[in-house]
Amino acid sequence: MFACAFAALNVCAAQAQEIEASTSAHGVVAIGAGVAPEFDGSMDARVLPAVLADIRWRGVNFQVGGQGLRADIASGSRLGFGPVIGVRLPRNDADGRVGLLPEIDTAIEAGAFVGYRFGGNERGQGSLETELSVVHDVSGAHDGLLATARASYAAIRSDTFSLSLDARTTWVNQDYARTYFGVTPAEAATSGLAAYRPGSGIRDVGVSLTAGYWFSPRFGVMGALGANYLVGDFADSPITAEGRRWQPTGALTVAYRF
Repeated sequence: MFACAFAALNVCAAQAQEIEASTSAHGVVAIGAGVAPEFDGSMDARVLPAVLADIRWRGVNFQVGGQGLRADIASGSRLGFGPVIGVRLPRNDADGRVGLLPEIDTAIEAGAFVGYRFGGNERGQGSLETELSVVHDVSGAHDGLLATARASYAAIRSDTFSLSLDARTTWVNQDYARTYFGVTPAEAATSGLAAYRPGSGIRDVGVSLTAGYWFSPRFGVMGALGANYLVGDFADSPITAEGRRWQPTGALTVAYRF
């Protein structure tokens, strides 16, 4: 969901250049609260701080979204690429039979992204932004690999209002799949869940909507709503059966342009 917010913030940050035409850092920072599933396939949600930012300094865009941080080092306004690092929250204190499975530690995932924006006017309205990001667990929590393809459409861009629509899908490898959706025979005996060995594949498809309203050249609000839908082996997991395939997310923030 927060990848769609990046697309919206990109345009807001560009507008911030008009406010502060200097060599100093400029961009957008948004702070608020969000909700996300407690873990993959969970029925329950957790409330989290929501921090979004797109700050341009010395030709590099530093972007923060959700539990992720990345740097867009491309000099062009349409091409983007650079490193990315993110945090995947742990699975602990789960309810029901899933709570009888071993806990999963916090994962640190690092990799890179590349994207390109097609079309659009000088504000970016009407543009289609495509992106591919690939990250790998570097903390030993799941040792998995994830690749996410995303497309975002900038439906409205004006001085006071912005609206973006986003679609995405994520492929994961076997290590990730069996850590978060698998159940070993020993775990099945302990938890009462059926043993399950998923393979690599498309984990989910998702959509989201991000909107922003600016009360003044400096201050505004931004909100996002989205959901992922688990498919394939991940939908058939007994862990998902204890929860649900739909994984909704949302956030509401107060934004500042500088």
